[in-house]
Amino acid sequence: MHAPQQPKLLEQMRAVIRVKHYSLATEKNYLQWAKRFILFNGKRHPADMGAPEVEAFLSALATERNVSASTQNQAMHAILFLYRDVLHIDLPWLDGVTRAKVSKRLPSVLTQQETAALLAHVSGTNGLIIRLLYGTGMRINECLRLRIKDVDLARRLITIREGKGNKDRVTMLPASVVEDLIQHIDERRRWHNIDLSTGHADVEMPDAIARKYPRAASEWAWQYIFAAPTYSTDPRSGSVRRHHWSERNIQRAVKVAAQEARIHKLVHPHTLRHCFATHLLETGSDIRTVQELLGHSDVSTTMIYTHVINRGACGATSPLDRIAT
Repeated sequence: MHAPQQPKLLEQMRAVIRVKHYSLATEKNYLQWAKRFILFNGKRHPADMGAPEVEAFLSALATERNVSASTQNQAMHAILFLYRDVLHIDLPWLDGVTRAKVSKRLPSVLTQQETAALLAHVSGTNGLIIRLLYGTGMRINECLRLRIKDVDLARRLITIREGKGNKDRVTMLPASVVEDLIQHIDERRRWHNIDLSTGHADVEMPDAIARKYPRAASEWAWQYIFAAPTYSTDPRSGSVRRHHWSERNIQRAVKVAAQEARIHKLVHPHTLRHCFATHLLETGSDIRTVQELLGHSDVSTTMIYTHVINRGACGATSPLDRIAT
């Protein structure tokens, strides 16, 4: 009898990623970088390569492709995952691989007037999500993955589950969006009743909950607040169901709103998180409070917004303004 054929390397990598419950985005990125690394080296097996090949690949990304430092480091993490977690090869040469230094840049932030102008040009579900991004400081994926149980309308609180770093935190629910959010949830309940009747009411669940409570996936409390208007096939499970609202919808809506508001700055959904933090600090909020609302583990990360609100270098006044008449 022939021995069973071993899965191809990238399929082995995919299996390990799924066992470790990494996100679908991470899965796609890691597989892409592993494939590019192998092709770059003439389809040689990674087990036959080492530090020189990794260094050459990462250097080519920087010099020939002009990728950013964060992208270069993402490629490195994918390759290291391939060696360490898939091939189980020790990496004594790890310290010899040069890591790209990520530039620390100040975030682009709108003024409160510019933010108001932007929000005046959004509407519907996109508009509600965009207002929540600014009013809560949530990251776009944190907002899109909100479930019914995560919003406390009475206490005006939002619990953000499994945020960056797999941490939970609590932020405020702006009073100005409560009425619109209630109307949206009522409509979402109507959709859920339809999904129950068609057998497509289950949603993606955290793995531990899915194992412990297999029927919870179709319960109202676990439904995405911002669900997609149509069904789609889950690429991992094959289930046909509603995913959450598309991130691309929000990206396009923010871009269009910025154009209509004649804002000549780079604006994307994450800009609203920067605006949330900066505007809170400008109006006297304590930096530790802002740190907790943003979910930063280190206050030094939050401190970057204090540099944004300084006028001139360290708050100094330009000497030109002192002599100008």
